[in-house]
Amino acid sequence: MMQLALQAAREAQRVAPPNPAVGCVIVAPGGDVIGVGHTQRTGGPHAEIMALRDAQARGRSVEGATVYVTLEPCAHHGRTGPCCDALVAARVGKVVASLADPNPLVAGQGFERLRAAGIVVEVGPGEEEARELNIGFFSRMLRKTPWVRMKLAASLDGKTALENGVSQWITSHAARTDGHAWRARAGAVLTGVGTVLEDDPRLDVREVETPRQPPLVIVDSHLQTPPDARLFDTPDRPVWIYAAAPHADKAAPLQARGVDVRYLPNPQGKVDLPALLQDLAAREVNELHVEAGHKLNGSLLREGQVDELLLYLAPKLIGAGMDMASHIHAQGPLQTLAQALELEFRSVESIGPDLRLIARLAGRSGWFE
Repeated sequence: MMQLALQAAREAQRVAPPNPAVGCVIVAPGGDVIGVGHTQRTGGPHAEIMALRDAQARGRSVEGATVYVTLEPCAHHGRTGPCCDALVAARVGKVVASLADPNPLVAGQGFERLRAAGIVVEVGPGEEEARELNIGFFSRMLRKTPWVRMKLAASLDGKTALENGVSQWITSHAARTDGHAWRARAGAVLTGVGTVLEDDPRLDVREVETPRQPPLVIVDSHLQTPPDARLFDTPDRPVWIYAAAPHADKAAPLQARGVDVRYLPNPQGKVDLPALLQDLAAREVNELHVEAGHKLNGSLLREGQVDELLLYLAPKLIGAGMDMASHIHAQGPLQTLAQALELEFRSVESIGPDLRLIARLAGRSGWFE
């Protein structure tokens, strides 16, 4: 039953942000599934409410039923009312939850209110998968920064483009479609002004269905983003630019296009990347999907701001070309292999003719455990 709830949670991943992706299954005392639901768009019903409504639509009573839910029912008034109170009012008999909500406004209070109402509470089934489904939400709540996932597409010898800059297309259409699915679940997509100027990309979600376009974040120290760039062709998508110093004459035409410009300089006159991530967390970004060039990639890795790599490898050898990231070590070229940036492989899958590797920076797997 918890696997059914986790499947429902996966269906919420493109819909729910910035809320966590939660699934819920209600089972009658006789063992029948009488209600299934998942969290809706921001401001809409949570998973428990959708499952209760589903049971009502089927004409089934939930009194004494067991509720399987992938995250602790909320206990606070946010954009919606507390789900724990709705379950109490519905007179369910038991709640089985994967894990506690890391939100300080909940953090066990939902379980306490359920138990106080005489409802049996069990916590633990599906814990690991439920946490992975919402790793960005846990990151934002516990670390006050998004989970940063860097997407790369390269040849088997690690080149993202030819020496002349040509990169379309190293990987297959299947890999690009899969990449769009990862964009769709993100809280925001981040790139650098170099990519904007060189490729004029849209960086929106086109290859998969999506109910929302994640905001586009541009690291642009000197506000060089052209006001007529193709990225502005995507309707109803917020564009946030982070710069290092005010340029009123450059900011005005961008702001006229609806851009939110913020200034976060570091001592070197560049954008302060850790401060940028903290600001994105304050904007309720759970997962940050990075699609940038080798310079910004290198800066993010060098400053320890990347959690995970989403790497598509094509069965091609290019030879001389552009690397995935430049200058990832502050000390310059390494002298020993012990100085290398350590990763942990999480999965390897075939996507069309290409391989998709997910690798996590060493130590990032255990910060939330």
